[in-house]
Amino acid sequence: MSEVVNTSGKRKTAVARAVAREGTGKVRINSVPLDIVTPELARLKMAEPLTLVPEKAAKIDIDVSVAGGGVMGQAEATRTAIAKAIVEYYKDEEMELAFKHFDRSLLISDIRRKLPKKPLGRGARKKRQKSYR
Repeated sequence: MSEVVNTSGKRKTAVARAVAREGTGKVRINSVPLDIVTPELARLKMAEPLTLVPEKAAKIDIDVSVAGGGVMGQAEATRTAIAKAIVEYYKDEEMELAFKHFDRSLLISDIRRKLPKKPLGRGARKKRQKSYR
């Protein structure tokens, strides 16, 4: 299996693109090894799909480029891209079901977006106060 698989994950305005190929289990996010990504909470979030199938993840290298959004949005987009890359590389239905059973957002990007701003307000819900006097 010397194929290359391209996948993507999205969360809010963050977009992550992952490339999976045969290798030794190296995972890089924006050319930085996963082991030294900070903050730690984001690193643990990104590593979730790798901890679910460690024996399969050890046989492929994954390079992720992620842009847009904040730290946790990027972390969740990255984790979706990594999980999709692993499933698509191995074409394993059981693994896909295990990922979906663990957390559906591993394979399905979160589609929630900000509500559009309305007139007479500062945002989607907030309105200017009325005094009546």
